[in-house]
Amino acid sequence: MKTFADKVIEFNQQLEFKGELPEGIRIMNPFKENKAVLSVSSTFYKKYYDDYQTRHLILGINPGRFGSGVTGVPFTDPKRLLEKCDIPFPGPLKHEPSSVFVYDVIDEFGGAEDFYQHFYIHSICPLGFTNATQQGKEINYNYYDSKELTQAVYDFIVESLQTQIDFGINTDVCFCLGTGKNEAFLRQLNEEHRFFKKIMALEHPRYVMQYKAKYKYEYVDTYLLILQQVK
Repeated sequence: MKTFADKVIEFNQQLEFKGELPEGIRIMNPFKENKAVLSVSSTFYKKYYDDYQTRHLILGINPGRFGSGVTGVPFTDPKRLLEKCDIPFPGPLKHEPSSVFVYDVIDEFGGAEDFYQHFYIHSICPLGFTNATQQGKEINYNYYDSKELTQAVYDFIVESLQTQIDFGINTDVCFCLGTGKNEAFLRQLNEEHRFFKKIMALEHPRYVMQYKAKYKYEYVDTYLLILQQVK
């Protein structure tokens, strides 16, 4: 019988978008682009998810270039992977502000081992995107940033989400990171597919760190108040 970890690792091994993307948009698939990512992420899941218990799902937007786009673990940049999870990363210890915030929440919750016993974090779209600026710089691009991209990945999102729910997700409530377009899309998706009985939205970590950093611990407290309801 496969453990929760086995199912996540198998999902990551097979994760691939085979459709066509709008012009100028590139998909990031760290599991295909860097051989070390699957090994590192598998170590993470074997450490925290090698069991048969159910968990609640926390959904972000899509992977970013310096977090799970590098490590294969959502909201876990290389520095947090090493310092908070004690898992070595074979490369530069890149830093992602969203990961800093999430691990502040995890620390206050009781630490990684306790937190990951209750929650599985991923994104509405399990692979991330980049777009090139006029200066040629590659920047993060979200699945909802254009109608064309949303339409292109819609079936991929639905299929990936259902697969992850089948890992052993408790569907009474799903926690959505992002109270704007991400929440609106997830609620619409849920109306159509009835994945969850209830959706609870929280401000996205990136928004907090970019615009509300001096109030960070107030947002941490809000996260804890909401997440601890299912502990």
